[in-house]
Amino acid sequence: MKKILYILLCFVTLNFFTSCENDVLDDLRAKDDQELVDLPELNAGSADFSNYVSLGASFTAGFTDNGLFIASQQNSFPNTIASKFALVGGGDFVQPLMNDNFGGLALGGNRITDPRLVFGGAGPVPLEAVIGPVTVSTDIALNNPSGPFNNLGIPGAKSFHLVANGYGNIANFPAAANPYAVRVTGDNPNASILELAVAQNPTFFTLSEIGGNDVLGYATTGGNGTNPITDNATFDAALGALVAGLTSNGAKGAIGNLPDITSLSFFTTVPHNPLDPTDDSFGPLIPTLNSLYGALNQVFAFLNVPERSIVFSTTEASAIVVQDENLADLSAQITQVLLANPSFPDFLAQFGLPPQAAPQVAGLFGQFYGQARQATEDDLVLLTAAGIIGQVDQDTLDFLVANGLPEAIAGQFAAVGVTLPIGDSFVLLPEEQQEIADATFDYNASINAIAQANGLALVDLNSILIQASTTGIPFDEYFLNTNLVFGGLVSLDGVHLTSRGYALMANAFLEAIDNTYGSNFMASGNLARAGDFSTNFPPNL
Repeated sequence: MKKILYILLCFVTLNFFTSCENDVLDDLRAKDDQELVDLPELNAGSADFSNYVSLGASFTAGFTDNGLFIASQQNSFPNTIASKFALVGGGDFVQPLMNDNFGGLALGGNRITDPRLVFGGAGPVPLEAVIGPVTVSTDIALNNPSGPFNNLGIPGAKSFHLVANGYGNIANFPAAANPYAVRVTGDNPNASILELAVAQNPTFFTLSEIGGNDVLGYATTGGNGTNPITDNATFDAALGALVAGLTSNGAKGAIGNLPDITSLSFFTTVPHNPLDPTDDSFGPLIPTLNSLYGALNQVFAFLNVPERSIVFSTTEASAIVVQDENLADLSAQITQVLLANPSFPDFLAQFGLPPQAAPQVAGLFGQFYGQARQATEDDLVLLTAAGIIGQVDQDTLDFLVANGLPEAIAGQFAAVGVTLPIGDSFVLLPEEQQEIADATFDYNASINAIAQANGLALVDLNSILIQASTTGIPFDEYFLNTNLVFGGLVSLDGVHLTSRGYALMANAFLEAIDNTYGSNFMASGNLARAGDFSTNFPPNL
């Protein structure tokens, strides 16, 4: 009886709330209808959107989850903008679509870039780890699409690449050509990306993330010198040529400034202190590690650099050990002090090493720890370090074994970030971060000046990313931040945006266009809606 009464009560309650919900929905629909009636009619202001061309790099192309694929291109911010332009006289917007939703590129049947990342339940994983091997069907030697293309976003392009002839010539690949540029040059392989744009006689253009790759390559390689920051003179010359060319026929346009890329999740996800004493693979080793570093810390104290001491906590998370190129190199001094210490052979005996190994081990200590220290919160550990911290580095292991250490002992000295200082390629030191900040400031000063001089709409992407990385940023009923996977703004590669992030970017451009040219995309309600764009592409598209 009680059960029947409970069911009946639920039924009545459900009907009550259903009825109320219907009433509320009716009220909301009426309100929406009223708002739609009250909205002004969309107009283009003084802009002509009939022939829109976009120039830029990976953000412009729609690169996401470490790949470019059909679905990501369809959600690129220029394509979203073009869909709004089409409501007020905008023409067709043609993109160089990839051949599949796997991502990746091939050259004559040989893969040159891998498929995209997907969410694996705990974090980003390669697509093929989930669905198995795939054939990358977009081949720059066999099946490039024909243009002309309105979207000329070239992933990986730096500012000066967009004005360089031959950047899309397959004959110059890989030394001086970009595979994504090869796909858009068609039967004019030596044309610059700018020339391809100007040849279309655009009436409106967007120019975005100019300067992004000029600092990003330096940042994602840890400032190790293999991918230097573009100097200001080169950047200014490229920027000037781009704007001069795009405005040569009187076209109007919008240009985005450069965000602080180090606030992206690629640089903020891995903490400087990931070594957890409760981790069974690390915690039990702490006494041995502290004994090992105890001898080295005495040397640091003797050399008057006690701040370089390395100690692992048994109660709190500990910082990794890093190689800091800005420190004075004490390699020779460390070796000399250890050899002069009569107790050093006894220290080595703890590890099963004979006294005769003292010169060799002292030399290795000097080589490994001459510029070593523990990381601080001012260091940025790159996302690429996540998979190697605590792992045995095979090259170092082989080196130590070749130098006479038993393999078991060599393995103890080859744990990345623990006994082997993690290399410069995986950490952005404060000095390197400052170089990036200085270049970004200078680039943005040039962008601001050229936008003002040419009457262009300026999109403050820098402020948007600052807000997203600090307080978060609202987008319709969602709240986006730069956290990896779950923040909603940044895709699984930690650098590029999600589709929803690109929709937010599209709206920022539309708002700036309204403010500069008198259009009314915002006031008329013609903006991208967050709910129409996902933050995560499923493995099987």
